[in-house]
Amino acid sequence: MKRISTLCLLLAALWCRPAAAQTRRVVLDHQLWANLQGELALLNGDYLLLELHGENVPAYNGFGGNDRFLGFDQRAVAFSYEHFWNNHWSGGGGLQYQPSAYAKYLTPELLLRHRGKVGPLTFGQRLSAYRVFSVGNSQQYFQATPQNYLSLRADLEKVFPVGQGGLALRPRLSYEGIMHVRLQKTQTDADERTIQYTSLRGELGVRVSNHFDFTPWFAYTTSYYFSIPQYNPISGTPTADPGRLNLVTPVIGLDARFTLFAGKEVFDRRQLSTQH
Repeated sequence: MKRISTLCLLLAALWCRPAAAQTRRVVLDHQLWANLQGELALLNGDYLLLELHGENVPAYNGFGGNDRFLGFDQRAVAFSYEHFWNNHWSGGGGLQYQPSAYAKYLTPELLLRHRGKVGPLTFGQRLSAYRVFSVGNSQQYFQATPQNYLSLRADLEKVFPVGQGGLALRPRLSYEGIMHVRLQKTQTDADERTIQYTSLRGELGVRVSNHFDFTPWFAYTTSYYFSIPQYNPISGTPTADPGRLNLVTPVIGLDARFTLFAGKEVFDRRQLSTQH
């Protein structure tokens, strides 16, 4: 736990260090995300998870296009497994496939998780490394070199049982930072910010029964770039100075999870939030 906490503080220090150039913040149109999950709880306490993910940008609705499917501008399917060594430590991996008309991506991931008590709350830390491969026809449009990423997420939550029927509420707050890891940087590679992406998410999980729960949530996601100077195409006068650019996207989401138990009988287990 101490090692993960130290890494968390290090990443926070790198992200929060004073900017040498001006930082410009732009808020983009909000997005709607949906996540449908099927979870199989195993007898040893582990789980298998199948996820179907979709993203919709309401500002694009009505424009059509060949890349949209069931109203989603982006979609993905993922499969994952996680093993619990004890009440605090777990680890696992997964594989995600994200198709579109112009690019198809395959993303394997390995993760390490720690969960413990901070007073009445549960404090979680999730460290993962993943590699993005472009497959199919994506090589016609995008660079095909696989890219490596490191993700660190921290969260606080508490479960409140409601009545005697199994209903429970699970308020939760999480913060995640993602770093692009380049093992060998060439002179042609563009400069990057230390942290390329963050997400601050608040949610309220609702456990309806042992077999079904859902989670409405809201998040501010931010992508971090170095901007280039921009000029008026007619007069040639500068319209935007170079510097740090933060693109903020408000996201409204809903997760729905259906849980099946191996052996068909319900048993006690550690069930994570829908944001695995």
